[in-house]
Amino acid sequence: MDTRPTLLVIAHGSRDPRHAATVSALCARVRALRPGLRVEVGYLDFNAPRVPRVLERLSAEGRRDVVALPLLLTRAFHAKSDIPSVLREAAARLPLLTIRQAEVLGPSSLLTAALERRLAEAGLRPGDRRSTGVVLASAGSSDPEASAVIAEIAREWRHTAGWCAVRPAFASASLPRTADAVRALRAEGVQRVAVAPYVIAPGFLPDRIAAGAREARADLLAPVLGPAPELARLLLRRYDGAVLRSRTGGRPRGLAALSA
Repeated sequence: MDTRPTLLVIAHGSRDPRHAATVSALCARVRALRPGLRVEVGYLDFNAPRVPRVLERLSAEGRRDVVALPLLLTRAFHAKSDIPSVLREAAARLPLLTIRQAEVLGPSSLLTAALERRLAEAGLRPGDRRSTGVVLASAGSSDPEASAVIAEIAREWRHTAGWCAVRPAFASASLPRTADAVRALRAEGVQRVAVAPYVIAPGFLPDRIAAGAREARADLLAPVLGPAPELARLLLRRYDGAVLRSRTGGRPRGLAALSA
């Protein structure tokens, strides 16, 4: 048996079938990048298999080490509370299984590279950057830390990529909404406005982002990040970081090893 820790990708889940299909495609790309690595997917809600069932199956198969990687872009409620609670309950029932929660995906230069890939796919040319304002549209969170991170990513991305402007927007919980951010850039005289969804998979909130972009007549709307190669590489980077911490005695931020 492969002695490397199993990678368990934890997705939120959605009633929208595009969500699970996108997560599956992303995990397939991860497997292709790291042949032989056991990669499983577990969902918190709506889809099967749920996280506890996957962990029970892995334990029954004799697996002893799991890296649980939240498929999240910010450290909001799910990363701080929901997922740790699910993992702690599972660890208490499965004393032979060591579970470590990896860091969330963002922020990362690989994510902004994936955003730029999607904008290029939507038709943005390299020479358009100086005249283009970008709306960085995330799902939104009631957690002020998560909202602040999105705003900081927007500031940093403008500085490093040379956009005319980058403004954060949110599909829920926080303001401004996507349409309002597009209109604000127009009012400031920005020549071209592109909307870059900072979300991984299609679903209700990404659809709301797209609707806001159309409502305000943005010039470009990029696809969601989906199974972008940069995102697959980032999953492995977070996995490797968690494995390294386990070997050196470090702990993931906010969560110790979940073993008996």
